[in-house]
Amino acid sequence: MKFVFIADFFLDQIVGGGEINNEELISLLIKNGHEVKSINSHLVTLSFLEEYKDYSFIISNFVRLSEKARDGLLKRKYIIYEHDHKYLATRNPAEFKDYLAPKEEIINYEFYKAAIAVFCQTDFHKSIVKKNLKLNNIVSVGGNLWSIEHLNLLEEISEKEKADTCAIMNSPILHKGTHDAVLYCKSLGLDYALINFDTPYEFLKKLGGHKTLVFFPKTPETLSRIVAEARMMGMKTRTTKNIGAIHEEWFSHKGEDLVSIMREKRDTIPTMVEEAFS
Repeated sequence: MKFVFIADFFLDQIVGGGEINNEELISLLIKNGHEVKSINSHLVTLSFLEEYKDYSFIISNFVRLSEKARDGLLKRKYIIYEHDHKYLATRNPAEFKDYLAPKEEIINYEFYKAAIAVFCQTDFHKSIVKKNLKLNNIVSVGGNLWSIEHLNLLEEISEKEKADTCAIMNSPILHKGTHDAVLYCKSLGLDYALINFDTPYEFLKKLGGHKTLVFFPKTPETLSRIVAEARMMGMKTRTTKNIGAIHEEWFSHKGEDLVSIMREKRDTIPTMVEEAFS
């Protein structure tokens, strides 16, 4: 197959969970023998869509996609590989009771409706999207993608001894809840360490040296890679029910068992994408 992969940013431009996952999906599709053309959303034009009219489109984050380009894509075969909630201007359904936004708050409805499928990260994510859009093309991939090297590292860390302390991601992003996690540990007299992000590998090595991850995000996490990674490293987690990963069947596993499950996702998720266009 021939794919065009559209996203606001790619991994060589910004290091984020969505970008890491997308990069791995692109690599796996190429490994499976497909052609993949990547393009930033703001560069997509009607002439580009015409040039690649014989391709199938995978659309990830699309905040920077022009209205004309969105309208043009309605005439193409595409899936939306959703990482958050771009049917809301705020992208945060937690602002509304039971995650259900009023109809007047819904945006991009026709764009979601016309997609062959809207791929969500977890059943929790899917349930929120479906509750708001009431569409039947919404599916869950039930996880994320990590490289073999990344999974090997997580498995290696899971086997190492851990300090009986709590780890808190030291994020400047308000909705990641660093302040609340610190207050939680202080209120219970728990020893904790703030883990700064430098590189993904160094961050995980530091994080995985502790027995427990404390993480209290203020917005629904469609999956939460950090929570899934903590479990793969054999850690306990203290968090909220606002996280997609904790509602998945595989969350009861940790360490090598969970790493094995995520290795399988490297086959099942690309296959789901391929089959959507078949």
